[in-house]
Parts: sequence; C-alpha cells; structure tokens
Amino acid sequence: MQPEKPAAQVIFNAISAAEMANVPKLQQLELLAGFRASTANLDSPQPDQIGVIQREGKRLYRYRLKDWRVYFERVPEGFAIHRIFHRNTLLDFLYRSNLPVAEDEQLGEAKSFWRLIEEGKASQRSD
Repeated sequence: MQPEKPAAQVIFNAISAAEMANVPKLQQLELLAGFRASTANLDSPQPDQIGVIQREGKRLYRYRLKDWRVYFERVPEGFAIHRIFHRNTLLDFLYRSNLPVAEDEQLGEAKSFWRLIEEGKASQRSD
C-alpha cells in the first residue's frame, strides 16, 4: 500500500487574503471546498468551472463558483491564489468592453487584468 499524497497547499497573498476576508464566511467555505475538488486534476479541467488564461508564456487558471472568480497558478507547493473577484467587478469590465471573444481570451489580452495579477504576486513577495 502506497502512502497517500499530501493535499496541495493553497497559498494566499496579502491581496487575495483580504479579498477572501470580504467574502461571507459560508461562501468562503463553499469556495475553498469547491476549489480543492475542482483543482484535483487541472490536466482535464471542467470548462464551466476552470478556465485557462495565457499571455506571453504566462499561464493562470480561473476557478468559477456562482458569483465568485478565483485567479491562481500552480506552484511547487500547490496553488498560489492571486486574486478573488465578485463577478460584478471584473466581469462588468469585460461586458462593458464588448470584446467578441471568450472570457478567458479577453482576460489574456487585457493588460489591466495582468497588472492586477502582478500586484497580487508583489504582495506575496513582501510578506
């Protein structure tokens, strides 16, 4: 019998931790439970919950649950959470821009989105 693999660690940076703190407690639990289940196999993600965002060799994932979007990447320890948005923030921007491509493609091309992600990464390094 082989030993069980340890669960992947979920790492929040200062920005994503603050964003998660603004999510109601019951929804926090639901988000974390769904996130862990949905990220178990990113090699064959469920397109209605996990999206892939790419630009200039960078790869991020988007986890979607009801009104929430979690943007993260794989790291050796598990998953680094960069941002957590309510759908009426980032998606409002996307709908107002009326871009004729899929949501993940829009995000991949939006420089403002990547600035938000970089802010999250920078806050992780300064902790």
